[in-house]
Amino acid sequence: MADSPEVRIGTVEREQALNLLGEHFGAGRLTLVEFDERSAKAAAATTRAELDALFTDLPPATLNTPAPVDDTAKAEQRERWRTAAMGLIPLVALLLFFVSGSWLWFLLIPAAGILYSATKGTKGGC
Repeated sequence: MADSPEVRIGTVEREQALNLLGEHFGAGRLTLVEFDERSAKAAAATTRAELDALFTDLPPATLNTPAPVDDTAKAEQRERWRTAAMGLIPLVALLLFFVSGSWLWFLLIPAAGILYSATKGTKGGC
């Protein structure tokens, strides 16, 4: 019964139709005049049939909508590597100090910290 064309619609359905019309307009499938006319009809629609009539000559919007890219796993992996590298820098500096006898290797610690802070949050990382 809910899918019947005579069923009355509410604000949510009208807003969804307006958003979908905006996607079609953004994709170049509608001219400005067509978009304005269809948007006015969508805002005034009271039944499902009135909304459906606005989309009969348009393809489904989901076919051309790219799937969202989830980079959180890559970002977490990159952050783990950066954290591990920051933990190893003092050990490397200490090892190089004993091997070479120069205290200048300890300057790696603040230098690495500066690089870590400067590149944190960037897409490419360090």
